[in-house]
Amino acid sequence: MKNYTKLKELVASIEADAEKFFNNGNSAAGTRVRKGLQEIKTLAQDIRNEVTAKKNDGKK
Repeated sequence: MKNYTKLKELVASIEADAEKFFNNGNSAAGTRVRKGLQEIKTLAQDIRNEVTAKKNDGKK
């Protein structure tokens, strides 16, 4: 659950940069958004692995 909380915080943290990029065309903000999205992707994969491991532990 700790990683899920981190994921929500990360999504919230890139919101301002996404707004700057899409509404104002700020390319530096776009770079920060892409970096944040890459971190989200990695964290989401970690969460998927945790869920799978927990699910499989329950079957033993």
